[in-house]
Amino acid sequence: MDVLMPQMGETVAEGTLTVWHKKVGETVKPNDILFEIGTDKVEMEVPALTDGVLTEILVQAGETVVVGAKLGVIQDGTNLTASTEPIQDVTVTEQPTAVPPIGRPKRDRSMKLSPVVRKLLSDNNLSHKNIQGTGRDGRIKRADVLAYLKIGVSAVTPPVPSEALGAISGDGITVVPFSYRRKKTAEHMVRSKATSPHVLQAVEVDFSAVDKARQAIGPDWKRREGYSLTYLPFIAKAVCSAMKDFSHINGHIEKDHLVIYDRVNLAMAIDLNFEGLVAPVILDADLKAVTEIARSINDLAQRARADKLTPDEFANATYTISNNGSFGTLITAPIINQPQIAILSTDGITKRPMVIEQDGEDLIAIRPVGILAQSFDHRAIDGSYSGAFMRRLKEIIESKNWLDSIN
Repeated sequence: MDVLMPQMGETVAEGTLTVWHKKVGETVKPNDILFEIGTDKVEMEVPALTDGVLTEILVQAGETVVVGAKLGVIQDGTNLTASTEPIQDVTVTEQPTAVPPIGRPKRDRSMKLSPVVRKLLSDNNLSHKNIQGTGRDGRIKRADVLAYLKIGVSAVTPPVPSEALGAISGDGITVVPFSYRRKKTAEHMVRSKATSPHVLQAVEVDFSAVDKARQAIGPDWKRREGYSLTYLPFIAKAVCSAMKDFSHINGHIEKDHLVIYDRVNLAMAIDLNFEGLVAPVILDADLKAVTEIARSINDLAQRARADKLTPDEFANATYTISNNGSFGTLITAPIINQPQIAILSTDGITKRPMVIEQDGEDLIAIRPVGILAQSFDHRAIDGSYSGAFMRRLKEIIESKNWLDSIN
């Protein structure tokens, strides 16, 4: 039976084989993890579909191939040569090995770890032997390592060998190899900069109107939903509303044409605990209420950090929002998520003194203020168009009665 590169999603045409979990000559059974494939966003474990012996590996780890490409061969045992047939009825003259404890047998999985897991282990000075895997056959997944770290026991784990941590020179310099996800992200960022002439524009926004709604329903929301109602879903809703008047923001370039979308599918950049970024998509965000967007953002973030997203959940994005506000940043110049026209960065929102006009007089008031910054592709739109969009976005956030329209 030929082992083929599977379809990872409707929109995914190729994938990278990141690691083989079986060697040539090893027997496999249905549902045994055979190999892993990945993109810059997700990694997937691929099980064997039949039993037999893996007789050929045609694509090595690290190679990228199209969907349907032949990766290897599994023979069912009926046509195997003598060298690959299991030897039976052999008298054992050697001393038996120690009997493992009762329960699922533990085995050395040091050579069965994905690049993402290896990187996470090395960065935190962890040994795989101390972590219980929840994958098939007890394999360690990224989520298992993150769950282990939350317990706070990393300080007492045996150190990982120095070769796993990277080369350390005599000058005290540590070389940390890029993870697979980091490599792909780096390639995409360089490609984006080379493709689109980036221009940055920013506006200062008073979030007082949003704060009124958050203070009114925030406590009940957190008790009911289990997490805080942040500024982000309000900003996302305002972006969708502003795009009704500035639709050219919601598109991409094909040769010398601008393709404009009717649907607003927002990609939300999510930090994977400093392991990289992914940008899953909220489809038809313009048709959702603020509360629906809030639930979608939380759901995507939780599943992204647990490696539970599918490749299709990254497809068909028309605009991206990157949120650095939790780190208290002032302004960020984000890189466009190709092939989109623009990307918005939301930074820290803090109380600041502002000059406001009231009854014809200028007064100083304390307001929650933050900066929204948009990088746009100057091939598609000009600064005046982007600036008008940002002004409209600011107006919506500052003037909308969010409490009446939150649901």
